[in-house]
Amino acid sequence: MSKKNKFFVVWDGREPGIYPSWDECKRQVHAYPEAKYKSFATEAEAREAFLSPYWDFVGKNAKENLPTKEQIIEAGLPEKESIAVDAACSGNPGMMEYQGVYTKTGEVIFHQGPFRNGTNNIGEFLALVHGLAFLKQRNSELPIYTDSKTALAWLRAKKTKSLLEKTPENAILFELIARAEKWLSDNTYNNKVLKWNTEVWGEIPADFGRK
Repeated sequence: MSKKNKFFVVWDGREPGIYPSWDECKRQVHAYPEAKYKSFATEAEAREAFLSPYWDFVGKNAKENLPTKEQIIEAGLPEKESIAVDAACSGNPGMMEYQGVYTKTGEVIFHQGPFRNGTNNIGEFLALVHGLAFLKQRNSELPIYTDSKTALAWLRAKKTKSLLEKTPENAILFELIARAEKWLSDNTYNNKVLKWNTEVWGEIPADFGRK
């Protein structure tokens, strides 16, 4: 999806403010602990958001498209004591990166990439397995959220089903995929792996804010 005519609000970053491009926003938030930011379609919306609390806008069109009370009751609320993972890819294939955050605060726990000639589905899968390995290494049974049905299916199968062709540019991705599949074959985990309910809760906290 095109990022043209987007304005990015940074509530918590190196220098909070409103930025007219993702590249400028990224300089403020990349690797910044607990960065809080989001994209908006117009400058007017961005200015209004910047003067308001971040959590009013954490979901997709949060103020304009709030879920009904019935939807919230039916879906419940996400478990804040958890981690959330997501990926972003510019093109298909294209430059891909993924990250995991602490759901309650948005603190970035891990970030990998960008990788050349990748896909979003591969990034979502790698992020999910990375998150599970991260939690197991720390003897943590926190649940983990993903908004990707494909990543969940690949996780259950313990194998990716990507049609991406291996090239010299993305050889490292295929190494990471092989490591992730081997980790799933060699390990068990007790963490709940949950589907993020984007329709009701808004964008997953690990979202890169480029929609």
